[in-house]
Amino acid sequence: MANAALYFVDRHVHEGRGDKVAFREYPNGRALSYGMLAATSDKIAGAFAQARITREERAAMLVLDCIEFPQIFWGAIKAGVVPVPLNTLLAAPVYDAILRDSRASILFISDALYATVKPVLADNPYLRQVVVVGDAPAGTTSIEAFTTGAKPCAAVEASDDETAFWLYSSGSTGLPKGVHHIHSSMQATADTYGAHVLKIKEDDVVYSAAKFFFAYGLGNEMSFPMSVGATAVLFAGRPTPDVVVDILNTQSPTVFCGVPTLYAAMLAYMDANGAANASLHRCISAGEALPEDIGQRWAKMMNVDILDGVGSTEMLHIFLSNADDDVVYGTSGTAVPGYEMRLVDDVGNDVPRGEVGELVVNGASAASGYWNQREKTRATFAGVWTHTGDKYEQRPDGRYVYCGRTDDMFKVSGIWVSPFEVESALIAHPAILEAAVVAARDPEGLEKPKAFVVLNEGVNDDGLAEILKEHVKDKIGKWKYPRWIECVDELPKTATGKIQRFKLRGPDA
Repeated sequence: MANAALYFVDRHVHEGRGDKVAFREYPNGRALSYGMLAATSDKIAGAFAQARITREERAAMLVLDCIEFPQIFWGAIKAGVVPVPLNTLLAAPVYDAILRDSRASILFISDALYATVKPVLADNPYLRQVVVVGDAPAGTTSIEAFTTGAKPCAAVEASDDETAFWLYSSGSTGLPKGVHHIHSSMQATADTYGAHVLKIKEDDVVYSAAKFFFAYGLGNEMSFPMSVGATAVLFAGRPTPDVVVDILNTQSPTVFCGVPTLYAAMLAYMDANGAANASLHRCISAGEALPEDIGQRWAKMMNVDILDGVGSTEMLHIFLSNADDDVVYGTSGTAVPGYEMRLVDDVGNDVPRGEVGELVVNGASAASGYWNQREKTRATFAGVWTHTGDKYEQRPDGRYVYCGRTDDMFKVSGIWVSPFEVESALIAHPAILEAAVVAARDPEGLEKPKAFVVLNEGVNDDGLAEILKEHVKDKIGKWKYPRWIECVDELPKTATGKIQRFKLRGPDA
């Protein structure tokens, strides 16, 4: 019987790290030690009991990245209440749907986000209390008032297989789904990716541009540093290139966790303003596959490789990755120790190396299922194998090469086209900052690649489309080039940086 809080929180006090800083906010410097986290999470666990929020009820968390987040998260887990971190960048109708779907009894919310959610709170039939981090409006309770008079409670006993928390999927292809994770899941990611790929140590300082509500960010900022007693830097705002460079310069992280779009934007920023003076020894990327050109440029400028990896909300973190002694840009690497991979066709048969198939993965961090989504649970979780929805090819050397999402792939003249391969070729051109490729139909009704591109600052688009077409032909083959190229100011993305290609497809696609 092992409540996850005993390992990630209370253990550090017993092992003499009570005074060690667990979380530090940028730019205000507020800090939370492991000892204070243990004490305040006990107090919040008691506050749940005082508020009569009982075991297995859901506690929605619409909380920015600040030191209150881990206190609430671990306080809920200690109480046996299920914390449900929510994306902080959604619109009121989506919050309404998620709050109703989860049937959360209590909502914790940062004061800066309250106005967005307020219109949907009054009609919610499940919420009994709204607790605000910051200034509490009328009809709500401040986090200080919520804990006033509460008696600290130790962590309840829990099974390794008991649901500890939920995450909602990013919604890159539709409305988010509630994903159940069990008490042993976080340690499973720490014992595999954290120990063998990230190789995190107690003296590391971690900064993750991905936020707590994202499975990738939860691992980066919570599971991995807390597994060894390291420190995480928290930033509540939007991680723009100038801010992230300042964090690297002033907070001295040794580990930086980004996404491909941010790495590309930072390179453009540092080309114009100078490279960050950082003490990084590990950089990682996930969310989408990292284009080869971006990885090579970052390594040259920052003198540290980016370890590109693949993870999912369903698997909680990265299960396929490059490693620091085995980086090949343009590939997603090999299986993280502790995970097994297969590539399968549409009926579940293994495909041979060199052919494209859907990636399925087996590992201890797999979710136990989706909330109230039986058919989707059965389709995704097939015995020990979790379907990722990603198409891959395994090279003769065993490395995996990303081809695209299952619903993004399409055929030209009977041959599969990988949108990511075309996008990577476009991004390798100095005029292009970002690119997205989708299928569009020509006058004969046949599918061909269409590209949407974001230009680097100061680039003129006169005649650029033809130049880019020839560039792609030379880079990856004459039949894969985009027949249409459209310049746009920005690409539609989820809050976690994933490109929403379905929004770029035409109505007949």
